Amino acid sequence: MLYERILVGTDGSATATKAVDRAVEIAKVTGATLTVLHVGSGPRGQQVLDGVSDRYAKSGVTVTPEMRGGDPAGVLADVAEKEGYDLLVVGNKGMTGAARFFLGSVPNKVSHHARCSLMIVHTT
Repeated sequence: MLYERILVGTDGSATATKAVDRAVEIAKVTGATLTVLHVGSGPRGQQVLDGVSDRYAKSGVTVTPEMRGGDPAGVLADVAEKEGYDLLVVGNKGMTGAARFFLGSVPNKVSHHARCSLMIVHTT
């Protein structure tokens, strides 16, 4: 099997949802399980996870929503490595313009630290 376990990050935005949609498509084709990770906490975080559960309930893919605290890029890279994910999926938002070199967007940071395959989905 190409991928058995896929991890995708979301902040609940429309652009992040495009990345999750792509991860669901890949999981469906490969038969992989999918974890959708929101790095945050509180009511907003629970709202994001509830939206994930509702949106993909009938997708035919085993989707596990999770929430953790910390720096989004660091958490995504650490979880992917420590929990043995085959593929990490993130959206590209924040990777355009000069700011990408100075602000360290999530996809930019993850691209330097992920120890598994990485897909950066064009979402903007």
